[in-house]
Amino acid sequence: MTLLSMSRRLRRTPFSDGVEAAGVKAYTVYNRMLLPTLFESVEADCHHLKTHVQVWDVSCERQVELRGPDAARLMQMLTPRDLRGMLPGQCYYVPIVDETGGMLNDPVAVKLSEDRWWVSIADSDLLLWVKGLANGYRLDVLVDEPDVSPLAVQGPKAEDLMARVFGDRIRDIRFFRFDMFQFEGRDLAVARSGYSKQGGFEIYVEGSEVGMPLWNALFAAGEDLHVRAGCPNLIERIESGLLSYGNDMTDDNTPHECGLGRFCNTHTAIGCVGRDALLRVAKEGPVQQIRPIAIAGDPVPPCDRPWPAYAAGNRVGQVTSSVWSPEFGTNVSIGMLRLSHWDAGTVLEVETPDGMRRAQVQAGFWR
Repeated sequence: MTLLSMSRRLRRTPFSDGVEAAGVKAYTVYNRMLLPTLFESVEADCHHLKTHVQVWDVSCERQVELRGPDAARLMQMLTPRDLRGMLPGQCYYVPIVDETGGMLNDPVAVKLSEDRWWVSIADSDLLLWVKGLANGYRLDVLVDEPDVSPLAVQGPKAEDLMARVFGDRIRDIRFFRFDMFQFEGRDLAVARSGYSKQGGFEIYVEGSEVGMPLWNALFAAGEDLHVRAGCPNLIERIESGLLSYGNDMTDDNTPHECGLGRFCNTHTAIGCVGRDALLRVAKEGPVQQIRPIAIAGDPVPPCDRPWPAYAAGNRVGQVTSSVWSPEFGTNVSIGMLRLSHWDAGTVLEVETPDGMRRAQVQAGFWR
């Protein structure tokens, strides 16, 4: 088995002690931090997530903080989503693009106040891009990475667990909204959001020293709810159509190719650095786009590189994420397909490490 060599360059998190005590079996590297990927098995972890409640160490979702008079202007420069109507207390899913309209990240923007924002990023060096824009345009804004480590509570029993720790007011938070709650005398932002379709919350833990006390409090309060340590689950993610930056999309893809056109208000997002490029894309339409694909046969091996997809012997796209789903009895997959072959029902052949497999484009994701 290949091992991951630890060093100070690969940062631990405020919750790493709890993750290790819970029996983590595997990690990946995400924003130079440890992200757990396995506890019991992918299948068992998925079943538990859909049935009970899990606590996830997602500290790797680092925050890029924008603070100062030009914070809102800089935030709008990053994304083609129109942010003018966004109020403090709201969270927005925002495609982040470069000057060509290519995806640089797909984070959640958290508006703390008119002059203070957090951008909760996926796996890429977005901090450097944001600093470059702020300096190049001489904006009056501080761009930094604060000591904020998200902790996710996900699953159908998440609300009950959170209410036991933070009080029943937690139930009043609406989807993609946040409010401030106290824990051990410290104010923490808690949002109803998360990287699953099972429902839950993300706690923005500001201050590393409060990490393990909060972790322990959640587990002490949730014993009868069958709380476990967990992590973003590959099966549940693909079933739900949740994209992974770096896997399913890169800076070679526009938001429209990634099926994120509904998050682009390109005509009104004045100031977005990729606006002109995306106006052309929106007018002409994408020539390829992400689609759900079912791959027939036995469980496929891990998808650690793109798998070519063919029709009539011609390459028409690629599969970028795939895993066996026990619930749906097929290999659920995400792929990027050409316009000519992305319609539901289209039959493809996918070249997997185990050989060619029959596959079919689906009408929608499984959840």
